[in-house]
Amino acid sequence: MASPVVSLTCTFRTLFSSLKLIAFVAFTLQLVACSSSKFISKQADQLILSDSNLTAAHVGISIYDPSANKYLYNYQGDKYFIPASNTKLFTCYAAMKHLGDSLVGLEYQIKDSTLVFKGSGDPTLLHEDYSLQPAINFLKGSNLRLSLAEASFQANRWCFGWNIGDINESYMPERNELPVYGNILKIFKVKDTIRTIPQMFFPANDNPQIKNWKLEYERATMNENIFRPVPSSTTFSKQEIPFVTGRYMSAWVLLSDTLKKKIGLYKYAISNWQKVHSQPTDSLLKPMMHRSDNFFAEQSLLMVSNEMTGVMNDAKIIDSLLKTDFKDLPQRPRWVDGSGLSRYNLFTPQDFVTVLNKMKNEFEWNRITTILATGGEGTLTNYYINLKDRIFAKTGTLSNNVALSGFLISKKNKTIIFSVLVNNHMGNTTQIRKAVEKFLTSIAEKF
Repeated sequence: MASPVVSLTCTFRTLFSSLKLIAFVAFTLQLVACSSSKFISKQADQLILSDSNLTAAHVGISIYDPSANKYLYNYQGDKYFIPASNTKLFTCYAAMKHLGDSLVGLEYQIKDSTLVFKGSGDPTLLHEDYSLQPAINFLKGSNLRLSLAEASFQANRWCFGWNIGDINESYMPERNELPVYGNILKIFKVKDTIRTIPQMFFPANDNPQIKNWKLEYERATMNENIFRPVPSSTTFSKQEIPFVTGRYMSAWVLLSDTLKKKIGLYKYAISNWQKVHSQPTDSLLKPMMHRSDNFFAEQSLLMVSNEMTGVMNDAKIIDSLLKTDFKDLPQRPRWVDGSGLSRYNLFTPQDFVTVLNKMKNEFEWNRITTILATGGEGTLTNYYINLKDRIFAKTGTLSNNVALSGFLISKKNKTIIFSVLVNNHMGNTTQIRKAVEKFLTSIAEKF
């Protein structure tokens, strides 16, 4: 039988050896992390911070290792930047979490032989991207009278900080409770005549015998759907212009014209609405992120608001999300819209790392990598070709502002979260994106 003293001595020796091993492993990991940080810092200095297009710009960079729960690099990661369309990452997270598997296309009740319905903010209604239209088929299939009720829309047509001078630009459709046709008028030429979608729109002063096609169309006023030709330096082919929305336009005009049914307006209060679902949620979120669709993003945020609060109010839902889902952000952002069109938005690189890490922890990886674009796709079409299926990210672009945040899969299959925000640059946007591409590629190849 072993002596108790000998046994205790062996135990202490084993414990001491284990502690030395743990200390050695910890020390080694610290050296590796330190080495990684030095490498990234060197690459950032050489490829981004010293770039002539960026030396006078404001730059923020955060590189994060989620497996170690540690930042590998921060350069002004806690400073505020205008994020442009990187704002859509916050909208996307909220939609992934709160909109369920499929979108609510319409809400309805049957009252006195009348099918009373209201909008829920769904932007896919009669949108050309969606050949199947369950909500429209539901209305078409009803033998009852149709009547549109007032939806709880408590937002403005345009968001705080949008440029009203852009009302003729296709990237800024109006927001409303019952979008149809993407709230966009498509104008195109067929031989010597003008055609439009929706068909009921015909530009004012149109002459089917026009031979000089050096023109373009614009909305004559902010609040009327009168479209007029104006001189242009280029030959007209096609154009997309936001049209004026509103309850009257959506119901009496556009939906009535499409359904070939008269639609009334319902003025009484109703509770306990039933729901008609339209499209799979991710069939909206994927194009929203791949092509950076502002309209889809704005309406997604309003739909989240409708689901969570019972009203469509962007300011209200943003305040609620910042107090709940995003209460753990390292820096509280100034978040004012769903798309990032507003220059009043202010986020930090660390905010984007946090929301991306939340995505990774809460949703299936396959879902995330389907919704976000990879190299050679969407807004990354001309970038990261060699990192296809190894980078999944969202771009952001406004005049003098460039952003990119997402996931990077390294050569050793390590997942890294990154955010690179550039504000107030006076350089070439393409060259700046190429500089960021070289920087991120160097990280992917190193780790």
